[in-house]
Amino acid sequence: LPVFFPSSVQDILDMGLHAFAMSRFSGVWAGMKTIQEIVESSASISVDPDRVKIVMPEDFVMPEGGLHIRWPDAPLEQEARLMDHKWYAALAYIRANKLNYNVISTSSDRFGIIASGKAYNDTRQALLDLGLDDDTCRRIGIRVHKVAVVWPLEAQITRDFALGLQEILVVEEKRQVIEYQIKEELYNWRADVRPNVLGKFDEPEGDESGGEWSRPNPSENWLLRAKADLTPAIIAKAIAKRLTKLGVPSDIVARMQARLAVIDARERALVETKLETGERAPWFCSGCPHNTSTRVPEGSRAVAGIGCHYMATWMDRSTSTFTQMGGEGVPWVGQSAFTTEPHIFANLGDGTYFHSGLLAIRQSIASGVNITYKILYNDAVAMTGGQQVGERPEGHSVAQIAHSLRAEGVVKLVVVTDEPEKYHGRTHTVDSSAARAGHAELINDLPPGVEVFHRDELDKLQREFRELKGCTAIIYDQTCATEKRRRRKRGLLADPAKRVVINELVCEGCGDCSVQSNCLSVEPLETEFGRKRRINQNTCNKDYSCVKGFCPSFVTVEGGQLKKPKKEKKGDLASLPAIPEPVLPVAENAWGIVVGGVGGTGVITIGQLLGMAAHLEGKGVVTQDAGGLAQKGGATWSHIQIANRPEAIYTTKVDTAKADLIIGCDPIVTASPYTLATMQPGRTFVA
Repeated sequence: LPVFFPSSVQDILDMGLHAFAMSRFSGVWAGMKTIQEIVESSASISVDPDRVKIVMPEDFVMPEGGLHIRWPDAPLEQEARLMDHKWYAALAYIRANKLNYNVISTSSDRFGIIASGKAYNDTRQALLDLGLDDDTCRRIGIRVHKVAVVWPLEAQITRDFALGLQEILVVEEKRQVIEYQIKEELYNWRADVRPNVLGKFDEPEGDESGGEWSRPNPSENWLLRAKADLTPAIIAKAIAKRLTKLGVPSDIVARMQARLAVIDARERALVETKLETGERAPWFCSGCPHNTSTRVPEGSRAVAGIGCHYMATWMDRSTSTFTQMGGEGVPWVGQSAFTTEPHIFANLGDGTYFHSGLLAIRQSIASGVNITYKILYNDAVAMTGGQQVGERPEGHSVAQIAHSLRAEGVVKLVVVTDEPEKYHGRTHTVDSSAARAGHAELINDLPPGVEVFHRDELDKLQREFRELKGCTAIIYDQTCATEKRRRRKRGLLADPAKRVVINELVCEGCGDCSVQSNCLSVEPLETEFGRKRRINQNTCNKDYSCVKGFCPSFVTVEGGQLKKPKKEKKGDLASLPAIPEPVLPVAENAWGIVVGGVGGTGVITIGQLLGMAAHLEGKGVVTQDAGGLAQKGGATWSHIQIANRPEAIYTTKVDTAKADLIIGCDPIVTASPYTLATMQPGRTFVA
């Protein structure tokens, strides 16, 4: 399976076309590795249909009958075609289309850098930060090679890149994929022409072999770490270290040391300052179903998984540990035999259920462990933008999930919802003949014996379920609060004509309303009589769970409308002095902006507005936003980089000491180590 690794939004488009063409030519599947920093960035790109030129290989001899499936097609014949021909057809396509290529090269180069994907972007930025532009690289003998297809690594192109080099630095995140392949491809070269290859690990003193196996435990000898990610600052340190050892002119050493001094000063300042600025932890949105659904009874615990409900791990919810998508609850299969704990709950999102979560439930059923899965059905895959639940265009219903779970063999199954009335008349028995005659009847109705309860009964139900043997399930049905807000704005969902307000004169500030609702719209209100509570009507999504506090200070208003703020009288705009035109920076290189603030207050919107404005002006622009969860109340950032041309922007994020402008929308986030790390005295403006 050839694997493409795009380094930009443009690459995703270009490599995608090549991936399809390669697959058609060679008869193999093609994969594409995309990571968050690339796939969740925005950029100004070219969609010219003539941009990608597909070249069919001429140096590959097709076997008789070609490479594709035919009939009959015995398994061993398919394997022979794959091993003897398809693999090499894919490599021929890589060669013919020069998918891996030298970006900077001369015949006298000594030091080579090979990189792919995000690591390639970071490498180009690191070189620029060290004062090593393309001309300087050519002058001192640095060759840069970009890899589009990381597996398999085409050997002929790689050997041409390595020819004449003394040393090669492999830059790739996580574990070694390119490094191991290039070492194999160059292994049989004579020692006097074979370059020294380094990547993840530095060479120990007195040992020129380098590599992971130079010492029994090399974990303290990282050159380019495998954990977390790589940044231009980390890569710059590695490049400078190897170039200094290899020997470069003194003026180059001075340039590199100047940049490293800036990085070291910034990192040292962050350690020495240790500002106690507090932390903006993200939270569930106002009215979020997870505020109620992720609760567990006293004495029980839950395990988390992938989705917004993961945030329960840092709330007072007795929820700890998490797994990859589709592994929710599975660790309990191994743990249960070695503990006296009889039962756990596992939270599982509706999107994850259809992705691979059903397999986790199947595993728990097969193993016979005592576990209750809470299927958090929010009527939308909210974490990635509110898509329909399930594989069908029209989405999947609670009833369909219920039938699936019943067929898998869960011991007991119930539905818990904030709207039990919508299930009235839908729990009748459907006999097998009716099921065969009308499949739609099964889909639209709950299975026989599946009861529906109001969400107020959740605690009671969970206490009952934890006493049962085997795998059980609770489907918690409540629409995502953010999706409700969207639908109401678009007229797709009725907006209840009821609001909740708090009479601050009656409120005693006990905070039970916050305990009951876990809602961000229940805010503290400082008064002359002490701290009270109020409902923020602008952010309230009308979940009404705060009313469960049963407090006399709560008042529900039906049919009333919020008072509109008074409009201030407009002055004579013509009398205002003309706003001077700003002096715009000369953006030959990327001009970095970091917007920092609180999730839900427009931080991402600012980034998108600036990005679109730059795009409309014909400039190169890349934006990258912190996303993936509902970042309500949590720290969030938007990175915007603008240049006169797209090619001048390498990375999606503003790196250490590279911000030209900080737009601080919140003092705590602006003073956080993450934001401070991007600032540089004398360079960065803060607004």
